[in-house]
Amino acid sequence: MTKKILTLVLTIITSLIFVITNQEVGQTQVNHNLFPHSVQFEELQIYNDPSVLKAPVSIDGRAIFSVGKIDNKPAGERALSIRGEILEAVSDSSFAEVVIEEQGGLPVLYLVYNRPAANDSDSDAPNIRKDRHYLFTVTRKDTIGRRSNRETALDLKSRIEQAIAQAKKERSSAYLLQQGFISFVLLLLTIFCTRLLNHLQRYSFREAMQQVIPWLAKKNNSQPSSLTTLFRLKLGLAQFVLWTATILIILRQFPSTRQWLYFLFYLLSTILANTFNESVLSFGGESYSLFSLLFLLGLLVAAVIVSSYITNLLRSNVLQATRMTRGSQEIISTFTKYGLISFSTIVLLQAYGLDLSSLTLIGSALGVGIGFGFQDIARNFASGIVLLFERSIQAGDFIQVGEHLGVVEEVRSRSIVLKTLDDISIIVPNSRFLTEEVINWHHRRSISRVHLPIGVAYGSDIKKVKSALLQAAAEHVEVLRNPPSQVFFTEFGDSSLNFELLIWTSEPSRQAPLKSDLYFRIEELFNEQEIEVPFPQRDVNLKAQDLPIKLTPQLEGQLISLLKGLVSQQHQNNHVPVNKVPGKKITSSKINASKPGNKRYES
Repeated sequence: MTKKILTLVLTIITSLIFVITNQEVGQTQVNHNLFPHSVQFEELQIYNDPSVLKAPVSIDGRAIFSVGKIDNKPAGERALSIRGEILEAVSDSSFAEVVIEEQGGLPVLYLVYNRPAANDSDSDAPNIRKDRHYLFTVTRKDTIGRRSNRETALDLKSRIEQAIAQAKKERSSAYLLQQGFISFVLLLLTIFCTRLLNHLQRYSFREAMQQVIPWLAKKNNSQPSSLTTLFRLKLGLAQFVLWTATILIILRQFPSTRQWLYFLFYLLSTILANTFNESVLSFGGESYSLFSLLFLLGLLVAAVIVSSYITNLLRSNVLQATRMTRGSQEIISTFTKYGLISFSTIVLLQAYGLDLSSLTLIGSALGVGIGFGFQDIARNFASGIVLLFERSIQAGDFIQVGEHLGVVEEVRSRSIVLKTLDDISIIVPNSRFLTEEVINWHHRRSISRVHLPIGVAYGSDIKKVKSALLQAAAEHVEVLRNPPSQVFFTEFGDSSLNFELLIWTSEPSRQAPLKSDLYFRIEELFNEQEIEVPFPQRDVNLKAQDLPIKLTPQLEGQLISLLKGLVSQQHQNNHVPVNKVPGKKITSSKINASKPGNKRYES
């Protein structure tokens, strides 16, 4: 609450300062050597430089017109003299009008004042004498557009009278109080918007409004919301722009502050003009300023943007209509883009007077530096050119490099963008494709063969197994009919008969979902035809003579019963009958008496 009161008091004090300061201006005579109209326009280059062709005449920060230089008087000196005469007319209540007279074939402007005559001061109806003050002569240098001197003088007369009337109005107490009230309201609105933007960094818009306006109904469960750093920066920028605009609007409401803004604007523009137009680089007998270098840089950036735009149009409207492969389109687009950029750069440098032959020595030195400092970049760039011409890897290919598997999205000059099956973009340097083995399923043709290893239990009907595998492959729409699918009997495994289903597909990038679909269907067909899939089995051998103690026949029988119980419990946990294990029928545990003391238990 204390913070709100302090803010309100500060706002009121600021508004009063503006009003009081400008009201004093309206009540006192104008003195060009005192504040607030003590702006020294003579310090600006536009007024003290004799080479300036035209200088503006400004009243209260508004440029009314411009005057040119004549043979014996610079434009800046004429503008300052005219400005002083107009300001005296603003402060003098006896000013009447601006008149035009012809002298020597040129129109001359005079300021007319209605003042009482000195010898008629005692009479009841004093005579009014008209005093004329010379303003300036309108020459051909002062004409506006293609108007004649007379037409220009009439236009300038109207402008000067309007400017004087506006200046007198802005110095009145009523106007200053009105603008002070407007400035006060504007400051209050700015403070309100600032507090709203501060709360928007933590709450939603509705909750932020509830925080700013106390009498709005608030929710008890309102919690701060998490916003991104970028959004907070945008809110901070909005506050800065809001306060800057508010201050500029308020300063432009009053004549004195507007005059200071006008002075600062021209002062900054002069400093910036001198800074940007000063020569900072001399090359090939030519001098280049900072402005010219920035303009050249802007033209080069524009050339790159236009080249990219033309390349995109070529790719989307021309190359796609030719039904070329995606890799061929990328090659043509890449060379077109860099060709346009190189051509534009050469033309712009020649237009700026840069002799490209003089850049040979600098280019050689840069080449040596690039060779040592940017070896990887140079190697990757050279590898990219090889890949573009060799066309071993193109956009749209499904490849595997190292542990990364995915589709080539874009072939760049330095790297390749690889989109994995998890929709993750991986940037792979071009040199890696020339130094390592790369699997490319789309090289020269997009048809690839997929292997699916499968094992079945011993004793299964292998004809039914082959028929089921071929049926699963034939039913899937992504499996090609030509070349036909095949089933190979690969080996007799430890616990299974091993087969391999070989299918052909035109979409290698979909081999993972294709394998999954086929395995699901194979499991269904095996269950229908009662074909069992085994799991590994092990034999346990116990040697009695290696035991530290000699077992009695009763203890040996109990041990055998215990082992049988453990085996039975294990198979029950696996939901398999004890006497019907897939792949091999188990009888009761038996003792292998082929050798004395050698007990063999099978499970």
